[in-house]
Amino acid sequence: MELDAYKTLTNKLPLKKKLRTRPLPKAGEKYLEAFDRLKEILDRMEIKYEEYFHFKSTKHWCFDLHLVGYLALIEIAGGPWSGGRKGKLATKAWSIDRYDHAEEMGYRYHRFEVNDINMGRATAWLRNLKASYGTVQTIPTDGSD
Repeated sequence: MELDAYKTLTNKLPLKKKLRTRPLPKAGEKYLEAFDRLKEILDRMEIKYEEYFHFKSTKHWCFDLHLVGYLALIEIAGGPWSGGRKGKLATKAWSIDRYDHAEEMGYRYHRFEVNDINMGRATAWLRNLKASYGTVQTIPTDGSD
């Protein structure tokens, strides 16, 4: 049906076609450098990690790193999932709500600023974490106990 004919018959304007989905947030350059630096530190300290960890499949909550075996989650401030400084209060509260859910599930989380990673505070925190857990118990590959 033509646009003019539709308008005269129904006295309504046609629906506007707009996208229903928002694009994924973009990460800044400082965040990407800090993320790569933190991954290098974890590799050097031989701590296994998982990137962009989702602990609730029904939510769009994502943490930057999950330290496997430590039940620890790491968030780098200024990242695309952190809510950012702009936006509504509701989106910030939504972003902070995930920390409560992580604690309910037994995870500990730590939030680093970009400067904390470059100045060595992240390395010191990871050393303390590793020392407090000692060696993480894993199943041997040869089957012996």
